[in-house]
Amino acid sequence: MGIEPIIERIRAVAPDADVTLLQRAYDFAARVHKGQERISGEPYLSHPTAVAEIVLNLKMDVASIAAALLHDVVEDTHASLEEVKQTFGDEIGDLVDGLTKISRLPFGSRIEHQAESLRKMVLAMSKDIRVILIKLADRLHNMRTLEPLKEEKRRLIARETLDIYAPIAHRLGIYWMKAELEDLALRHLERDAYQDLAARIAKKLQEREKDINEVIGILQQKLTEGGIRAQIIGRPKHFYSIYKKMRDQQKGFDEIYDLTAVRAITESVTDCYGSLGVIHSLWKPIPGRFKDFIAMPKSNMYQSLHTTVIGPVGEPVEIQIRTREMHKTAEQGIAAHWAYKEGKAALDPADKGFAWIRQLLEWQRDLKDSREFLETVKVDLFPEEVYVFTPQGDVKSFPKGACPIDFAFGVHTDIGLTCVGARANGRLVPLRYELQHGDIIEILSDSKHHPSRDWLKLVKTPRARGRIRQWIKNEEKVRSISLGKDLLEKELRRLGKSLSQILKPSAVTKALTGHGYATPDEFFATVGFGQLSPRQAIAKLLPAEELLQEGEVKPERKASQHPDEGVTLLGSHDFLVRFAMCCSPLPGDEIVGFITRGRGVSVHSADCSNLNQLMYDVDRKIKVSWDAAPKTAHQVKIRVVIGTDRPGILAALSSAISASKINIAQADIRVTDDGKGLNTFTLEVLDLKQLQSAMGAIRQIDGVLGVERIRG
Repeated sequence: MGIEPIIERIRAVAPDADVTLLQRAYDFAARVHKGQERISGEPYLSHPTAVAEIVLNLKMDVASIAAALLHDVVEDTHASLEEVKQTFGDEIGDLVDGLTKISRLPFGSRIEHQAESLRKMVLAMSKDIRVILIKLADRLHNMRTLEPLKEEKRRLIARETLDIYAPIAHRLGIYWMKAELEDLALRHLERDAYQDLAARIAKKLQEREKDINEVIGILQQKLTEGGIRAQIIGRPKHFYSIYKKMRDQQKGFDEIYDLTAVRAITESVTDCYGSLGVIHSLWKPIPGRFKDFIAMPKSNMYQSLHTTVIGPVGEPVEIQIRTREMHKTAEQGIAAHWAYKEGKAALDPADKGFAWIRQLLEWQRDLKDSREFLETVKVDLFPEEVYVFTPQGDVKSFPKGACPIDFAFGVHTDIGLTCVGARANGRLVPLRYELQHGDIIEILSDSKHHPSRDWLKLVKTPRARGRIRQWIKNEEKVRSISLGKDLLEKELRRLGKSLSQILKPSAVTKALTGHGYATPDEFFATVGFGQLSPRQAIAKLLPAEELLQEGEVKPERKASQHPDEGVTLLGSHDFLVRFAMCCSPLPGDEIVGFITRGRGVSVHSADCSNLNQLMYDVDRKIKVSWDAAPKTAHQVKIRVVIGTDRPGILAALSSAISASKINIAQADIRVTDDGKGLNTFTLEVLDLKQLQSAMGAIRQIDGVLGVERIRG
C-alpha cells in the first residue's frame, strides 16, 4: 500500500495535522530503500509502510508515524542519522536513532542478545516512550510475515516474541497487540497444536454462539430495565490464553468452557458496580472468580470488574464490566495516556503509568550481569498479581506466590533486612506463607536479625531478591577480607614475617595498584574468595629474589589455558577447572564459570537450574569458552522411551548410537508399569553436535516415543 490511505485516515480525525511530513518521509524511505526486497520477494518499502499503519492504529502522533516509515533507513540503507535529522528535525531523528540502537546488537549468545536488547529498550523508553511502541509495531508486522524464513529462524524470533515483546505489550496495557503477538508466536512454536486448537475453537464457538447471544440479550434487557446504559458485546478469547490454560491446569479442550468473555461497557463507575449487582442477581457467581480491578488497578493502569457466573444453560460465563474511559485504556494501554500530548516525550515522575519503566531503568543500572538482569525482568514482565493491605490500609500488589519477605522489602529495605516473622489478618504465619488477595500483612522485625540465603528460594519480587543478594555479597566480602588476612598471616609466618611488616602503606599501594587492586581490602577479599592463593598473593607483595632466598614461595604461573579440560578461562587466571555434575555441559553448550571456595572453577551450562542460586555474586562469575576442537570425551546421559517392545529394537538403538561414533559406557533397561520401555544410556561424546546427531537418529527408529538429554 502507499501512503495515501494513512494520510486520508489522519485527515479524517485531525484535519490540522502536518500530513506533508508523512509524504516527505514516505518519499525519502522509497528513495533509499529502492531496489531492496524482503525475503518474501515483496518490495522492502511494504514493511515500513505496514509498521506506520500499525502505529496509526495505536492513535499515535504524526512524528511517530513518520519515524515508523524511516525506522530502518539508517540500519539498512546508505542514509545516515545526520541526514535524517537535517531532513526531518531532531525529534524524528532521535526516534529513528533510538530504534536503530535497539536493532544493532553484536552479541553472540542468545541470553546476552536478549539482555542487551532489553537494556537498550529500557533506555530508549526512558527518553521517549514512543520508541518502544514503534518497536512493538515493527515486531508485530515481522511476526505477521514470518512464514518465508527458515524454521530455525522463525522459532528463534517467535520464542523471543513470547518471552520479551508480548509481555512488554501486556505491561504497557496494549492487550490486542499482546494477544496477537502471543497467537502468532504459538503458531510458529507449536504449529500442530495451534492448527488443531484453531479448528476446535471455531467449531465450539459456533456451537456456543446461541448461548452467548442469549446471555447478552438477557443482560441488555435487565440493565435497561434498571436504568443502566451499557454496550454489551461478546469477545472470543485468543488462542494462546486457551492453550496456556490447558497446559498449566492440565485440562483437555472439552473442559474449557469460557472461550468467550462477555463485556459490558457503561457510562460511569457507579454503573459498573450497579451492573455487577444485576449480573449476580441473574446468575450464580462462582466463588473466588470475582476481581475488582477498578478499586485496585493493575500496574499497567488496567481497570475492570471481572466475575464468572453459571449462565442460563449451566456453563461458566466470564463477564467484564468497565467504563468507556477504562475500555480505551484497556485497548490502547499507555498509548492512551502518554505525556508527550502535553509537549513532553520523556517520563513524568508523577505519572503512575510509567512507574514500571522507572523500575526497569533502576534495574538496568544496578544489575550488571546479563543473566541476572534478564531473569529479573522476566519475572516482573508478566506477573499474575495479588493485592494485599498494610495495617494502615494502603494497597500493595505482588506477583502470585510472593511471601511476607517480599512485602517487607516492598515497604522498606531496612524492614526487609530485619524481618523475623509476619502476621496475616492478625494471625502469625511463617515467612514461606503465600500472600493471598485481601490479606492485611504486618511485619515483625528485630534489628539483630539478618537475611538468610534460604530467603532467595522464597521471594518472588526482583526488589527483594536484589536487596538480599546485595546484603549477602557485602557480608561475604567482610568475611572474605578477614579470611584473606588470616591465610596471608599463616603463610607469612612460615617465612618469618608478619602482615604488619609487609603491608606498609607506600609499598602496598605501589604493589597492589600495579596488579589491578584498588585497595588492600579488595586484595584480601580476592584471597579469601579463593581467586588468589596465599602464595600467589605474597608473590605480589614481596620481591621475587627475597621469596626465592627463603625457598618457600615460587612465582605464580601465568598459564590460563586448560587443554586437558578443553576449556579456556578468559583472563590471567590459573584455576583448577571441573565440570558441574548437575548439568554435565558438553562442547557446544553455552557455558558459565563460577569460582568456588577451594575447588577452582566449576563450569556449568548457561541454562543450568542451579545458576540462579550460584550467581548472586557476579564477582565470582568468570567467562569461559570451549577450545576450538574438542579433545576429550564427556559422559552424558540420555533417556529413550519405547512404546512397543518389538524384537531387535535394542539392537537398533545400539546401532544408531554406534553409527554416530559414540561409545556406550553404561545402559539401564527397564519396563514401566504401563508397559513402556525406559532406557537410560550413559554415552561418551565429544561435543553437543555429535550428541544431537545420535538423538536425531534414535528418534527415527520405529517404536521410539521420545529421547531426551538428562541433566545431572
